[in-house]
Amino acid sequence: MKNLLHTALGLALLAGATACGSPQAQAQASTAKPPRSTAGFAPANLAGLSTATFAGGCFWAQEEAFEEIKGVKQVVSGYTGGTVAHPTYEQVAGQETGHTEAVAIYYDPKVISYQQLADIFFTASHDPTQLNRQGPDTGPEYRSAVFYRTPEEKKEIEATIAKVNASKEYDGKIVTQVVPLQQFWPAEDYHQGYYRLHPDNPYIAGVSAHKVEHVRKLFPNLLKPVL
Repeated sequence: MKNLLHTALGLALLAGATACGSPQAQAQASTAKPPRSTAGFAPANLAGLSTATFAGGCFWAQEEAFEEIKGVKQVVSGYTGGTVAHPTYEQVAGQETGHTEAVAIYYDPKVISYQQLADIFFTASHDPTQLNRQGPDTGPEYRSAVFYRTPEEKKEIEATIAKVNASKEYDGKIVTQVVPLQQFWPAEDYHQGYYRLHPDNPYIAGVSAHKVEHVRKLFPNLLKPVL
């Protein structure tokens, strides 16, 4: 069965949506209001929290999708999987560092499990069958990847991939990289909370919103209460 998110992203590509992190996005940074969470770094109190690091295309949608999940305390957009310390967006987008756009998800394992986050990632927040691209965004900096911290996380991810492949949820096989986390670098401040700050941005409206809505539709029981 063809995943509906894949279709939505294809339509966005045909519509010519602007790229994630485009010059237009940087220009909007000067008018940004503070996002819901403290931008660019982990919560001040990490006691009792665990961290998951996923890469599923543009981090704007991934950040918002997981921010809406109960038990998630904060999501930080950033870069990982590369070889250069403190990479900039321009370096990553220029494919100079080997990094991919990713999110660090700080969550309470007593409320939401790593397995549940993995289920959201593989079945709702992006299309894991697209190799080195996601909708209108192309290149290894938009690759699908999971960066695990423990052998247990690796086993859960590999089992989830096998389960989703067997379910025929997608037409193709999952191509997500499963690699150990080395270093996560927070992205520039203007990327943090971008989805909520700029809902009228063409990319947000044409691409990111489909991903976020897909998560809401498939996992309504895991969403935080609407305030």
